[in-house]
Amino acid sequence: MLEADNPEAFEARQSRVVLPGDARTAVKDPVIVQAGGVWHLWASTHPLTDPDQTDRMATEYASSTDGLDWTWHGTALSPQPGQWDARGARVSAVRLDDGEIVAYYDGRATSAENYEERTGLATGTEPTALTANRSAGVAESPHGGGLRYLSVVDLGNGRERWY
Repeated sequence: MLEADNPEAFEARQSRVVLPGDARTAVKDPVIVQAGGVWHLWASTHPLTDPDQTDRMATEYASSTDGLDWTWHGTALSPQPGQWDARGARVSAVRLDDGEIVAYYDGRATSAENYEERTGLATGTEPTALTANRSAGVAESPHGGGLRYLSVVDLGNGRERWY
């Protein structure tokens, strides 16, 4: 984590690790939403104990009062054996709407699909219990490649921009 008034003022020497992994688990790709005085975080976690399995991923949920010190609450979304997201489920965008959580996530069925994930949809009312629509991915690139790391920006007046 770096803090500054603008990007030109970032000082690498003042960085702070706020999502440390450990020898068993990597923590990556955080999605952070601030609402109601609470910082909500969904991050992908990857097992590191078996070098042949490090591409596997699930999404864990944490909360914070200041965005610096996080309390982990458990797995929010897991891959499902035999489904299109069997190898991984990584939340990439979250919308909070009147008590409902709408999360877009990317996933893959096999390690060969790494870097070519499809985007799926998961919903819930609790940040640690998202339920995926597992029938199929909701989005794929029309150019034959994957679609991952979806971001949704609220432009106001009911308009959104999707990246």
